[in-house]
Amino acid sequence: MVKIFFSLFLIISFAFSSTIAEDDILTQKIKKLIDKSVYDKNEAYINIILSPKSDYIIGNRVDSVKVIAILKENGLLNLFFKKPSELKLSFKTSGSPLFFVKIMGDTLRNIGYYQYVTKESNLNSSEFSWKITLNSEYATDPLILQRELKKSGCNIVDVQRNSSTDWSYSIDMSNGYLNIKILQALEEVQLKRSLYAHWLDVSKVNQLKISSSARNDWYPYISYFDSSLHLLEVFKSDQKTFKTTVNIPANAKYMKISDLYTLKNIKDTLTLNPIGSR
Repeated sequence: MVKIFFSLFLIISFAFSSTIAEDDILTQKIKKLIDKSVYDKNEAYINIILSPKSDYIIGNRVDSVKVIAILKENGLLNLFFKKPSELKLSFKTSGSPLFFVKIMGDTLRNIGYYQYVTKESNLNSSEFSWKITLNSEYATDPLILQRELKKSGCNIVDVQRNSSTDWSYSIDMSNGYLNIKILQALEEVQLKRSLYAHWLDVSKVNQLKISSSARNDWYPYISYFDSSLHLLEVFKSDQKTFKTTVNIPANAKYMKISDLYTLKNIKDTLTLNPIGSR
């Protein structure tokens, strides 16, 4: 009888301590995501809308994006500033730095951040961190950032609000990829005029025939990269080109098509005809 009572006591104690732990880490996260005055005024309401607590815990961490979604939905998290301010964003990951900066750069541009300044980048044995600043009227919406990152196979693991204008993100990019067009044999693709170089996934083709519009003054500058964005090979020409066929390196995953001098030379389309499957 004593053994049964002791076993029940251990089970109840463990369940109680687990609940306390969930409450503690979730409460601490909420307090860091919103202003103290907002939390104090709405503590009882917050406990209701974020119940059960276990729904917002993944393993031993808080699902920050899910918590932020509830706080935003209930008007408890304001991302807007009183006036345009310097917004500081920090990102960290355990993946390839080159690959990470490319994915994040594309993601930021897709959510409307075209002008930002890199303030710091650090690489150690366990992670890479990248810090940027930009002028903005509001903080980055973690929900929009998460939605865009998922298009590249990445996921926000954690969000830290250091202040209303200073946010930190931990990103899982273990399944990351560039969200770009995948070339397929016999499928013609037209690249329109752009302010940016064209990136393509060439992992499924052997060759590529490129035709440049007669309106272009294209001087090819083509780079090949592996799956981690390490540069493999470069093809360039200082001769104006209207047609060329290039061989794709066997271990190339991505290709960047640009101009040797300026992208302004590409005034019209480039037509791509992939050849051969692999």
